[in-house]
Amino acid sequence: MKIVIIGASGTVGRAVTETLSRKHEVIRVGRTQGDYQVDITSQESVEALFEKVGRVDAIVSATGNLFFGPLSTMTDQDFNQGLQDKLLGQIRLALTGQHFLNDGGSITLISGIIAHEPIAQGANAATINAGLEGFVRAAACELERGQRINLISPTVLSESAEAYDGFFPGFASVPAATVANAYRRSVEGIQTGRIYQVGY
Repeated sequence: MKIVIIGASGTVGRAVTETLSRKHEVIRVGRTQGDYQVDITSQESVEALFEKVGRVDAIVSATGNLFFGPLSTMTDQDFNQGLQDKLLGQIRLALTGQHFLNDGGSITLISGIIAHEPIAQGANAATINAGLEGFVRAAACELERGQRINLISPTVLSESAEAYDGFFPGFASVPAATVANAYRRSVEGIQTGRIYQVGY
């Protein structure tokens, strides 16, 4: 399989790349690193990426920025950061990427536990993650040519647990390698419209 991984240099992306590259041809994409670069907040940038990469068997996303901050001081501009990046950015990858995806190919996006377990200063993250789940469920009903789409929803990563402990008090963590196995399940399996919860 020819697989393009967006966000390949991040903690999850590195683990996914390591796992999938054992059996498949992997193209690493990042904002500033990798085989190709992309800005997922830009339609033109996403289109240019797929034009360069060409047809693929799987599109994998391990990227997306969110805004964390108190609701009492949050502005619409703050909130828009997550909307434009993690939500619309990944939807943009799916909408554009479907036309470069081979028959029977798959798309895998990422959300997170905050869609189900809200945390302090996480209103933006909860909204974006829940929105991605809704998109994936609906898109799975309409994709053509046997294409599939799934979503990975991990709890806090073990590698990041210490840095984010203040945001996730008492949450169990999960290693990035375990999250990568969920991506493998999505890419190499047969299911579609699934939300793979990892670590919760």
